[in-house]
Amino acid sequence: MAEPKVSGEHSLKSPDLGCTVEIRMKNSVRNGKTVSSEVISMTVKGPGLQRMVLVDLPGIISTVTVDMADDTRDAIRQMTQAYMSNPNAIILCIQDGSVDAERSNVTDLVSQMDPQGKRTIFVLTKVDMAEENLANPDRIKKILSGRLFPMKALGYFAVVTGRGKKDDSIQSIKEYEDHFFRNSKLFNVSGKWYEKRWNSKTDAFKATRFNLETEWKNNFPRLRELDRDELFERARGEILDEIINLSQVSPREWEDLLMKKLWDRVSLFVFENIYLPAAQTGNTSNFNTAVDIKLKQWAEQQLPQKSVEAGWEALQDEFQNFMERAKQSKDHDNIFDNLKTAVVDEAMKRHSWEDKASEMLRVIQLNTLEDRSVGEKQHWDAAVKFLETSVKEKLQQTEVILKEMFGPGTKERWLYWKYQTPEQIKRSAVKGELEKILYSDFKHRPSLSYDELTTVRKNLQRNEVDVDSDFIRETWHPVYRRHFLKQSLARAYDCRKGYYLYHQGLESEMECADVVLFWRIQQMLKVTANALRQQIMNREARRLDKEIKEVLEDYSQDQEKKLKFLTGRRNESDKSRK
Repeated sequence: MAEPKVSGEHSLKSPDLGCTVEIRMKNSVRNGKTVSSEVISMTVKGPGLQRMVLVDLPGIISTVTVDMADDTRDAIRQMTQAYMSNPNAIILCIQDGSVDAERSNVTDLVSQMDPQGKRTIFVLTKVDMAEENLANPDRIKKILSGRLFPMKALGYFAVVTGRGKKDDSIQSIKEYEDHFFRNSKLFNVSGKWYEKRWNSKTDAFKATRFNLETEWKNNFPRLRELDRDELFERARGEILDEIINLSQVSPREWEDLLMKKLWDRVSLFVFENIYLPAAQTGNTSNFNTAVDIKLKQWAEQQLPQKSVEAGWEALQDEFQNFMERAKQSKDHDNIFDNLKTAVVDEAMKRHSWEDKASEMLRVIQLNTLEDRSVGEKQHWDAAVKFLETSVKEKLQQTEVILKEMFGPGTKERWLYWKYQTPEQIKRSAVKGELEKILYSDFKHRPSLSYDELTTVRKNLQRNEVDVDSDFIRETWHPVYRRHFLKQSLARAYDCRKGYYLYHQGLESEMECADVVLFWRIQQMLKVTANALRQQIMNREARRLDKEIKEVLEDYSQDQEKKLKFLTGRRNESDKSRK
């Protein structure tokens, strides 16, 4: 039995499915909107069902009523055009037969999007009502013969309204439809015409039977082994299903993923080249000047390309995640894994991000990074949290370096019988001297002076530890970094309550310039993630879809590829060789 699900959670058997869909529709059109481009997805799975995506769009309107948003008509038209413009989409054009055909706006739009009618199917509804109400039945015949509208279509079909009773069974509805078409004066249906009407569906029935037979073979492989062409077509369908799944990723999920990917790529540069050099000067005025210069250089040179790389990585990872999750399904068939991997890898090699994306990102990133005014307390709090989290991560990384440099601590040596190497013993002795310097000068500069190096070396020699200046400097860098990061973290804690001083222009009374820096970076990450998300959803996912289809088409004609990637006992040709 086929079982529809909304977002993979609610079964059609549940009485609240309709309510769930209605609630989601209402939630998607808040803030005065009448329509929304947000997709409410329902997945239907069951034996004998063909793989397809059916998109139910709002009807085209010509007038905006008082209870609609002003942009409703344009929003519907833009949304419809976006789906119709997909060259792989089949347009199902629905026309109400009970009203005057001239009132329809949809036929003009369809003729614009598919002038040759190569992917349009026209359906005229309520023809039983039309027979009762229309004075000129010849108009209906002209519509169904394609002679009334300039629009072209692959086929023209008529359907009835039915008796409109909720408790009508499928069989009773079908009997009503059969009776109407057999006795209709409007269509003048004879037994021969009726037979022709059903014969027009022969191709569809054959296609359905082929899919059912193929599914039977796949579900019951012991009855007959599959040849490579059948295996390839099934693998093609599964790969294309995963591409469709990309459209189900919400904008919020995309932006969260993109922000994480981008920060992973740029965080090292932000700390090493922007934040630490400016903050370690200890001068707020110099800090802001140095940061402004570094941020502008970064946005003009490296940042846009790093952003594009992060977007491409996110798109790859999300698609690979869908592929991996499909492997966990109970219906997964590992005979397709090698082919799927090869197809996706080849498509990824062919894909390249649009060149103009970098230039677009450069402009919005420069504009965002120039803004130093934190306008709301919640933005300030978010920036403080971002700073704290980032500093803690760097502090943890520094602790790992120190752990390797100095070996097990006193507790580990006593409780777990761990020992330091001779070099680690020397490093620990140097660390002790360096910590004395930092204790005496809490705001020490990032480097040691010649006199300090000499003093450390002489103090160590008294304890029979002989090291050179380079050894001391190597030890100093991680020790000083830990010291500085702890100071930075303490300042961040103090700045949690600093927004009101900042808002009143009393920045000189607090040391929170680094909070403003991380707010600027955080805003840049947000606008970049939003721009990349739009690029992925509107352009890159479709281009990747096209490239995967091209690879599949190439592979479908290449028997060597099929032989290489589709191998197993279930394959007829493999069995015949054994």
